Amino acid sequence: MRQTIKMILRILLLISFISCVSGSLVVNVTQTHYQAEQNHSITLEWTFTPKPDVSITSVYIICELVTDLRASVLFHLHEGVEVSESQDQQFSGRVQFDRDELREGRLRLQVSRLRTDDSGRYDCTIRTSDGWNTDVCRLNVTET
Repeated sequence: MRQTIKMILRILLLISFISCVSGSLVVNVTQTHYQAEQNHSITLEWTFTPKPDVSITSVYIICELVTDLRASVLFHLHEGVEVSESQDQQFSGRVQFDRDELREGRLRLQVSRLRTDDSGRYDCTIRTSDGWNTDVCRLNVTET
C-alpha cells in the first residue's frame, strides 16, 4: 500500500512538472561531491533563483537518492507542505530542512545518522512559478 501511494505521488508530481512550462528557474547544487562517515550528519544544499514574490506555498520539491537498483525519496515538498508519506523508509526521521531558507532560494537538507547505503546520486527537482529545474550531487558514505 505504501509503495502504491509513493508511486501515485511521484506520477502526480511528474505530471505537475511536465504541465509547467520550463521557465527561467535555475537550480544549482552548491557542492557536486560530498564525502562523509557512517553515523555522522551532512547537509546537502541546492540554491534556486526565486521570484521576489515567491510564496512558500508555490514551491514544489522532490529530492531522491538514485542508485542502480531504485530511486528513494529523500524529501518531498508539495505546495509548501512536507509530504512525509512519500519519504522512503530509509530516510524516515533522519532528514530536516529549514523552511525559512526556501524564501531565500536555498534548500538545505540535513541528513543525520548516515549509513553506507545512503551513498549515491541525489537528484533534486524544484518547481516555482518561474518554471522547474533539476541538479544533482553525489554522496559517498564510508564506514568509520
